[in-house]
Amino acid sequence: MSNYYKDNSDIQFHLKHKDLTRVISLIEDDFADRNSFAYAPKDAEDALENYRRTLEIVGEIAGAFVAPRAREVDEEGARYADGEVSYPKAIREAMARINAADLAGFILQRKYGGLNMPYTVFSAAIEIFARADASLTLIISLQALAATIEKFGSEEQKNRILPRFATGEIAGSMALTEPDSGSDLQSIMLKAVQGSDGKWRLNGVKRFITSGCEQLSLVVARSEEGSSGGRGISLFIYERYDDMKIRRIERKLGIRGSPTCELQFNNAEAELLGQRRMGLVKYTMFLMNSARLAIAAQALGIAEAAYREANKYATDRSQFKKTIRDIPAVYEMLVNMRINIEAARSLLYETSAMVDIKEGIERKLERHPEKGADLKNDLSRYGRYVSLFTPFIKRYAADMANKVCYDAIQVHGGVGYTREFDSERHYRDVRVTSIYEGTSQLQVVGAVGGVVGGVVFERLNEYEHEHDFDAVKTLFTSAQQLRTRLEAAVSHIKERSDAEFQEFHAERLVEMATDSVIAYLLCIDSLHSERKSKLAQLFISAAQRRVKAHLDFILSDDLSLVQYYGDIVKADEPL
Repeated sequence: MSNYYKDNSDIQFHLKHKDLTRVISLIEDDFADRNSFAYAPKDAEDALENYRRTLEIVGEIAGAFVAPRAREVDEEGARYADGEVSYPKAIREAMARINAADLAGFILQRKYGGLNMPYTVFSAAIEIFARADASLTLIISLQALAATIEKFGSEEQKNRILPRFATGEIAGSMALTEPDSGSDLQSIMLKAVQGSDGKWRLNGVKRFITSGCEQLSLVVARSEEGSSGGRGISLFIYERYDDMKIRRIERKLGIRGSPTCELQFNNAEAELLGQRRMGLVKYTMFLMNSARLAIAAQALGIAEAAYREANKYATDRSQFKKTIRDIPAVYEMLVNMRINIEAARSLLYETSAMVDIKEGIERKLERHPEKGADLKNDLSRYGRYVSLFTPFIKRYAADMANKVCYDAIQVHGGVGYTREFDSERHYRDVRVTSIYEGTSQLQVVGAVGGVVGGVVFERLNEYEHEHDFDAVKTLFTSAQQLRTRLEAAVSHIKERSDAEFQEFHAERLVEMATDSVIAYLLCIDSLHSERKSKLAQLFISAAQRRVKAHLDFILSDDLSLVQYYGDIVKADEPL
């Protein structure tokens, strides 16, 4: 039977070679749990072995149990009738299997019944499950809701709610979007009013809520009467009762096993999470960081599945007296798929480790406030990195995966357009990854400030300081050329001091920065593998062409083109 961890040598490569020493130390609080929990690791080596064993269990469930039922999930879909939602049978059975394996509290602390796993390992688990069935991963990735309660909730809330998450008794949803406010969360209008009895009640509609039928939701609502913008918004815990109605579920292109719900809150009783007015500016931002990682991992898993199916078909299918895999136009597509999948994986695990370190530092400051002076600068630095790298990976992985799934159908030819093969399902499932939890264009908005502000160069400097690249000197010199061109582009943008000019070129700047970061990461990978060195050469060669073209466009100062775009957009007549 297939094990989706054991058959993926690249995930194993990263678990073996990525330096997780600090992540482990912070997450384990220097192994403080080792005397309290029999399954807590005793040292870093024990922790890594624990991660490996856990991913083997994930891989076995995904490969042997989930994947064979994925087509059935897609065909059955989530159902809605009489105000209630039902998951496909195979999804329900998969969740039962996952809960029985004690995987429902993946990132929760052990004192609440969780496994205390880092986001780096959680990202790998989401990727593995997404390769098997993209719909299932949305339920699993929403475990991050429990982490939000763990981070910001009261002791009473944590002790009452989190153990139920850890056993799988309850699951959750993140109720952000409204009919008239999609990505612009500052404009949400669902109201939260505190009565004379001190209790909060919610009134309004939420739309496009993944798993909105679950028992618990974190709901962002406007708690300050007459306010506008993010400062008037708070975050609430809502446990489902008959004061919330599910009005319908969406009929979707893909990920049909996951219900996307429209919710009507009718004076629904809820409880405040954390402090008032901090729902958007602090708590939802924490949620969004974990959501970006989860969607990036989901996209990566779908891309892995699509690539493997295309590669198998190309190997088995013969045309013109040879397999189509031996036709240059085809094998170049397949090689580029694999290069970009592995590039995304390097960036995903790097970003996940940054999130782990940031969260670990914050947790350590709470436990050991006397160490604040030593850690606050570190926390600020990793906060900047997380704010930059999470939109990097969400955008890159989603756009990459869409291209891989598109090409996978092309490799199949006509049958790829039919339901005879799973490539058409992957193509439908992956499309949403560049849309939900912030479109690719919004990821550019989130990242460009860190590029122009120099955060990306701060991190590249650290890579140069922390690693000896002499063994891959020629390769690293090519990666540095990408950085040099990025620096030239940023310098020119700053010299222009023109907000419209910067906004017009924002996507080019973010793509240049992402290519530069990935090139450095692949050079680091190449220190451990000759195969990775060859892959890095191919990635950097293609990146050189992209980055040079972007730089030439930026330096051209062709303002007429900027104006032409504006003129066409504003034109009343059809094109």
